[in-house]
Amino acid sequence: MNSPSLPVAVIGAGPVGLAAAAHLVSRGEPAIVLEAGPTPAANIQKWAHVRTFSAWRENADAVARQMLEDAGWQAPDWNAAPTGGEFIEQYLEPLANLPAIHSTLRRGARVTGIARFGYDNMKSTGRDAAPFALRVSYADGSGETVLARAVIDASGTFATPNPLGASGLPAEGEEAAAARVFYGIPDVLGRARGRYAGKRVLVVGAGHSAFNALIGLSVLQREEPGTALTWAIRTAPDAAMFGGGTADALPLRGALGLTMQKLVDSGKLTFVSGFPITALRSADSGVTVLSGDREIGPFDEVVCATGFRPDLSLTRELRVELDPAVEAPPRLAPLIDPNVHSCGTVPPHGVEQLGHPEPGFYTVGMKSYGRAPTFLMLTGYEQVRSVVAELTGDHEGAREVRLELPKTGVCNSGGPSLD
Repeated sequence: MNSPSLPVAVIGAGPVGLAAAAHLVSRGEPAIVLEAGPTPAANIQKWAHVRTFSAWRENADAVARQMLEDAGWQAPDWNAAPTGGEFIEQYLEPLANLPAIHSTLRRGARVTGIARFGYDNMKSTGRDAAPFALRVSYADGSGETVLARAVIDASGTFATPNPLGASGLPAEGEEAAAARVFYGIPDVLGRARGRYAGKRVLVVGAGHSAFNALIGLSVLQREEPGTALTWAIRTAPDAAMFGGGTADALPLRGALGLTMQKLVDSGKLTFVSGFPITALRSADSGVTVLSGDREIGPFDEVVCATGFRPDLSLTRELRVELDPAVEAPPRLAPLIDPNVHSCGTVPPHGVEQLGHPEPGFYTVGMKSYGRAPTFLMLTGYEQVRSVVAELTGDHEGAREVRLELPKTGVCNSGGPSLD
């Protein structure tokens, strides 16, 4: 039977997962946090060099912050915008190290599947009374099945980037070119400098992740004149492609767009538009990239900054319902559809929009948004507040909206979400 003494399992120790843990322990609820990486927020470590658009005040959960302050934590400047590394060092690590949180956390614990204990997806009778069974693989090669009375999946999307192929599938030859392709925002002025200095580099993507990568590469180009830059997007250019500029409600975001526009206007990179990628051809001379009959290259390195998508494999044995396009819960999908909404127009939402036909299972944070890039960190914190309230019997509180979003249209970062 699904006993109340079993913990609530939280998948992922990023900011939303740790916030979920904070809400659970603050309500006296047993919890276990399963983090695949060796440290909390292991995915953010991969883009520690990237500065966020949003200020500290928009990146910290209220309950987590109170727990930290009660422990004597020195808060950062709430008006400043942190890098990913600063976010970890000054907030996430101290939060994870609080005794109440630390005791729930298992590092190097990768969840590979979730089911109802003793029930495959076809079996219905008695299903809701069975605990959840999470199959966990540990970094030392061992594994076990963890039982839980509920599951909060805050595993994010960073580990599953979109491919270069414009169809949503890897482009023909993309896997064969894997050694020359980086997904995300490489640290070209730090750890990855040697990989890109003096090389022919193609950056693919039309968003702020691509902007960050290209601006960093332009600095490298000044220091290493042999570095050649090409930027390719699948659509035609338009007036809005560089963002709001000086009128942007977020100055850092506006400044990034203006810097990118100046870089294109300078002629120091080759800009290729209307180029949906269909294939890559690898040779000793480099990678040639094709869009139908058109081709560009060859390149020594390719940076894929085309966004991320959720890993849906974990829930094969759960009864999960998703919007067929956005890959978010059906009641949430129309609220976050990027064809209609920006970050600032997504309304606060909670347990009623996040539920699935499988009672007790919730996806939160960036993963709850499926393929939509409109995630706001404050919205993720409101999600876990609502879900934890529901799981602990506060059904009225779970359905209250306790978040007033800033009137900024703020997204969390110029690159990956803070998840």
